Amino acid sequence: MNDLAGRTLAATFAHAPEPDRLEILRDALVALDGDGRIARVLRADDAGHAEARTEVSRAGTLVTAPADTLVLPGFVDLHIHAPQYPQLGKALDVRLEDWLQRYTFPLEAKYADIAFARASYTALVGDLIANGTTTAVYFATVHQEATRLLVDICLDRGQRAFVGKVAMDNADECPDYYRDATTEDGIAGTRALIDYVRSHPNNRGLVEPIITPRFVPSCTDAMLDGLGAIAKECGCAVTTHCSESDWEHGYVLNRYGISDTEALDGFGLLTRRTVLAHSNLISPTDMERIAARGSGVAHCPLSNVYFSNAVFPLRAALAKGVRVGLGTDIAGGPSASMFDSCRMAVAASRMLEDGVEPSLPPETRGRPGSRIDFRTALHLATAGGADVLDLPAGRFAPGCHFDALLVDPRAGPGNLRRWDDDSDEDYVQKVIFGATRANIATVWTEGKARTAA
Repeated sequence: MNDLAGRTLAATFAHAPEPDRLEILRDALVALDGDGRIARVLRADDAGHAEARTEVSRAGTLVTAPADTLVLPGFVDLHIHAPQYPQLGKALDVRLEDWLQRYTFPLEAKYADIAFARASYTALVGDLIANGTTTAVYFATVHQEATRLLVDICLDRGQRAFVGKVAMDNADECPDYYRDATTEDGIAGTRALIDYVRSHPNNRGLVEPIITPRFVPSCTDAMLDGLGAIAKECGCAVTTHCSESDWEHGYVLNRYGISDTEALDGFGLLTRRTVLAHSNLISPTDMERIAARGSGVAHCPLSNVYFSNAVFPLRAALAKGVRVGLGTDIAGGPSASMFDSCRMAVAASRMLEDGVEPSLPPETRGRPGSRIDFRTALHLATAGGADVLDLPAGRFAPGCHFDALLVDPRAGPGNLRRWDDDSDEDYVQKVIFGATRANIATVWTEGKARTAA
C-alpha cells in the first residue's frame, strides 16, 4: 500500500493498549501528519466520521485498506542478537555456556569481516521488517565498523532500532579471539558508537544508541562501572541479560553474593531506560527493585525453552508493576517472528499455571494465576514493548508513531481464514495464532511503507 504520511487510512484496526484489554476499531479513520505520527483517530460511530471521510476522499488523501484485512501496531522486539542470525535454528541441544563458547562467540568474531557483516545484517533487517518488526533492540558485536554498518542499514531500510556495541572484557569468561582488548577500549568504543548514532546525518531519531554490557559474567567490575557512568552521563538506554539461566544466575551469586538485579543496580545500570533480557529467576524483591527503578524486562519465551531452565513469572512481574515486552532473542530463539513469540508467551504461561510434572496432584502441580491470553500477548509485543522503551508507539492514538502492519488473510499461502461467523475478536485471535510472514502485506514505520521485497 501507499506511504501514509499526510494521508488518512480507512481500515479495521486492533490494538491492546493494556495487558488484558483488546480494542477493535472497525471501519475507523486514522489520519497522519506529515511526519508519520497519528494526528486523529475517528471510530465509525464517532461524530463527524462520515463527514471526515468524505472530506479526505474529495481531497485525494484517503487510502482504503482491502476488505477483511486488519491493521495491527508494528511489533517491538526487545531482544535480538543481530550477529547470530546465521545461527538461527542451530545448536539448540546444548547448554547456554557451551552454546556461547562453541558456536556463538566464533560466529560473532566473524563480524570483523565487513563484507560478512553486510550480508548478514542486510538479510536480518529485511527479514525482520517483512515479519512485522518495526522496532528492534539489537546487541551487535564488539566491532565498531560492523556495528556502525548495522546502524546504517536500519536507517536505510527504515527500521526503528536501538543498536549497541557489545561490551565484554572479562578474560575468564570471554575467549582471547573475541572480546574488547582492554576495559578502556570497551568503554571508549561505547562512547564512539553513541557519538556516531547521535551525529549521523541521516538519523532523525529513528535509531538510538544503547549501552550493552553483554552480561555480568562477560564484564569486569571496571567495565560495568564505566558503562554505568556513561548511562548516567548521556541518558542512553541500557540493555543486558539478567538472571537468564541457572548458570548465569548462579555465577553472579557466587561472584557478588547478591542477585543479578542488585549487582546491575549497584553499577548504575538499572535505570528508567534499562531493558533486562529474560529475568526468569528474579525474586519478588528483584521485581520490586526493577519496578522502583522503572526498568523493563524483555520476556523471551521461545528461547527460554531451550536455555533458561525456568518460565518467566510474567503475571507476578506485572502485578509488581514491572514493565514487560517481548523478545525473539535471535538466535537463542529459533524464530524471527514475533507472532511465534506471542504464541509461546501464551503457551508458557499456561504451562506455568498448570504445571508440567504429571506425578504431582493438580492442586500442587502449577502456579495459579499465571496464564495470559492472546490479548496480553499482543500488548506485550506492541504497546508493552514500546512502553519499556518510552516510545510513543504500539497503539493507535494521537501523538503515536504510525508503525503498523497490514494483515491480509488472502495474501500468500497459509491457513489463516476468516469465516462469516467469526467476530472481530475471533479474527484477531486467529491472526495472533495463525498469521505468517506471507500474510503481512505491508509494514509501515513513520507512515512509510517498508515492506521487504
